[in-house]
Amino acid sequence: MKPEEIAQYLQEHPQFFNEYADLLADIQISHPQDDKVISLNERQILSLRERNRVLQDKLLELISFGEENDAIGEKMHRLAISLLSVSSLDELFNALYFSLKEDFAVPLVAMRLWNITNSAGSAVEFTLVSDDVRTIAESLPQPYCGNHVADEIKQWFGEGAEHLHSFAMIPMKTTQTIGLLVLGSPDAERFYPEMGTLHLKRLGELVCTTITRYDHAEAADAIASQDHAAHEQQT
Repeated sequence: MKPEEIAQYLQEHPQFFNEYADLLADIQISHPQDDKVISLNERQILSLRERNRVLQDKLLELISFGEENDAIGEKMHRLAISLLSVSSLDELFNALYFSLKEDFAVPLVAMRLWNITNSAGSAVEFTLVSDDVRTIAESLPQPYCGNHVADEIKQWFGEGAEHLHSFAMIPMKTTQTIGLLVLGSPDAERFYPEMGTLHLKRLGELVCTTITRYDHAEAADAIASQDHAAHEQQT
């Protein structure tokens, strides 16, 4: 009989070892790691120990992921409170960059915005970008992580750009794309293609929603000014 046929027979006839119980103690097989032989019972115990070790390692891994997610969630909470506490776009940019650098340990951060009202004066975030950059931002269904970005985007980091080897590009989207937030690191493994992007996506949504509050406020002020001017003309 072939080994596969024997294995199938034993699976289909579990009562076999009830009828031949002495075999469990008499059968001698090779130890999986040593040259000595052991009984079938001892081999089963070793298998169960190995399974237990694998399960323990998996549990420890899950606990580690849970603790890491809790820590990130706490940082995101602090960032949300910070962004809700500001009263201008300039303050928002400062609070965002401080949090990403100090709390999330991201070495360099750059952002460009468009399609919204600029109430931050000469802020670099409103520097004009090419149509190619806008197309990149609009084409991203979720944040991108990897070792390469367009040269124009890399230049946003100034002199520090040459030391960066991994990037996370986060599209800023509401009903339309309003910008691109980019994180850079000299560590080539900090933002790698296979990493999860859930927290980066949530970061983009948080920042984008906070920024658009000021755009809506500018629009409301403009409408109020027009109504006031029209009322004065009528009177």
